[in-house]
Amino acid sequence: MSAFTWPPDASTSASFDRGPSDEQIPAAVLVALFLAAAEPDGEQEPHVVLTKRRADLRRHAGEISFPGGRKDAEDVDLLATALREAEEEIGLARTRVHLLGELPPTSTFATNYVIHPFVGTVSTGAAWQLSATEVDAVLELPLSAVRAGRTRTRLERRGISFETDAYVVEEHLIWGATARILEHLFERLQSAEPAGQLSLA
Repeated sequence: MSAFTWPPDASTSASFDRGPSDEQIPAAVLVALFLAAAEPDGEQEPHVVLTKRRADLRRHAGEISFPGGRKDAEDVDLLATALREAEEEIGLARTRVHLLGELPPTSTFATNYVIHPFVGTVSTGAAWQLSATEVDAVLELPLSAVRAGRTRTRLERRGISFETDAYVVEEHLIWGATARILEHLFERLQSAEPAGQLSLA
């Protein structure tokens, strides 16, 4: 289980989002960032790593999310969950992740998860190893393009039609919990010039 895009955002209906509680299932995702030269000026620009789920999956088919999933019994904490899931889904060794911090938990409605996003930096040029059963592709998107693609869109899921905040980058639609996590990231992410080192406020 690695996608947390349902339900619509809280502005659609207050009942769609709930605060963290003991009844919710704990889960974690890794928000992996790296700096890469952007065209045409060649300056270092932050990129975010996302996954596109396989189109033949029973749940959340073809949707875009962060690598992550529910906490397993062997995970010592939720950070361990995020790192383990990233290793399983995209082959990102936990030793390659430099932790920057944690974003606010994000709750879901239909799937009843409370997702803890952990932000870390990784080196550029990673050779991703995709999980054959879950991941169709790894997306490395410039954060400036993601931010510029913020929009409102109408979707239909489980017979419910709703408007929701989303991000559109080329053909990629990012919505739900993933979009809300990105919004929290934009609120917190800082870049120290001239080295361009990333940190969270």
